[in-house]
Amino acid sequence: MTNPAFDIDEAMRRVEAAVRPFPKAALFELAEEGHASVFEILVACILSIRTRDEVTLPVARSLFTHARTPNDILALGVEGVDQLIRAVSFHERKAAQIVAIARHAVEHHNGKLPCHRETLLAFKGVGPKCANLTLAIACGEPFIAVDVHVHRITNRWGYVHTRTPEETLRELEHKLPRRYWIDINRLLVPFGKFICTGTRPKCAQCPLNDMCARVGVA
Repeated sequence: MTNPAFDIDEAMRRVEAAVRPFPKAALFELAEEGHASVFEILVACILSIRTRDEVTLPVARSLFTHARTPNDILALGVEGVDQLIRAVSFHERKAAQIVAIARHAVEHHNGKLPCHRETLLAFKGVGPKCANLTLAIACGEPFIAVDVHVHRITNRWGYVHTRTPEETLRELEHKLPRRYWIDINRLLVPFGKFICTGTRPKCAQCPLNDMCARVGVA
């Protein structure tokens, strides 16, 4: 069941403090390094699918050293992109998707992708998580990106009671204060990697131990 008394403001305050020592989520880290265009964040998100941040970050940095714009990507071609991203999962498929997005950006948007959700969702390989995360990071628009960490942790807290990330997104859009729509992913990704882990969560070390419903935790 959901926890109606859960204080989301206090929870976010505690999580913010808890994750300061940990590495930032990959896409937020890249944006801070200057790779903050819609195209770069979208490409990085595609690279991150089924790939750990520890792999995504160096691969994205390497790719952006060679190609940061749609025109740069087209100059590399699918094989050139594939050679640079081979460490990520499904690299051949992702290389083709990235080049297709670059081509569309050049042919239809003068090489600059717009901050438009439906445009991003129309690309093969781009789902709600990547579209929302791109708009949040690159455009500063309030969108919630639900990944495995956000889905798991908000359910574990008892803040939502959902079965799928899609259901979690709808529930969070309904009840999460808009001021946290971007930060929920920025904070819960490192929190989920290092404290509120999928298996054997570190509840004894968790700053939310007195608030959490511990749904699904043995």
